Amino acid sequence: MYYVKKSTNKLISFCYCKSMNELSDEIYDQIKALSSEGDEFAEAGCYQEALEKYWVAWDLLPEPKTNWDAALWIQAAIGDANFFRGDFETSLNNFLSAMQVEGAIGNPFLHLRIGQCEFELGNHVRAADEMSRAYMAEGMSIFKDDDPKYLTFLKTHLQPPVGGWEYEKKQPWWKIW
Repeated sequence: MYYVKKSTNKLISFCYCKSMNELSDEIYDQIKALSSEGDEFAEAGCYQEALEKYWVAWDLLPEPKTNWDAALWIQAAIGDANFFRGDFETSLNNFLSAMQVEGAIGNPFLHLRIGQCEFELGNHVRAADEMSRAYMAEGMSIFKDDDPKYLTFLKTHLQPPVGGWEYEKKQPWWKIW
């Protein structure tokens, strides 16, 4: 199982938990250590060094790589580093690769970053679709650590919630009472 947690400088970090197909403890520990080192570089704004660590971790995954939970958080970390470097096309490809891992579809953070990359690349229809998915799952809070231009853009593509945008409160979409 994995989850996404944003850090204070907007870079993601993941809980490294084993499930799905189990990696050997040795490989898992190496991947976890490399990913942690990459996270430290990314937190310091050293994205190239972070990418080097993440790619070494990626290379440790057995084929097919998308059969491993670690593939999701490694590709997402690579995508996030590329996003903060301003390489939106590469970042988009990384996040789309992460979406091939079981359980990735519906992950609000992945949908947010895909939408932001699409926005930066001028694909506004796709951007609105992906950011809407993130918003539907997490509400406005998913945008709180990011440039306000993304939420402003999304607001032009959605009807305001009952009570208006300022009132919006998080409630699961499946609750009808």
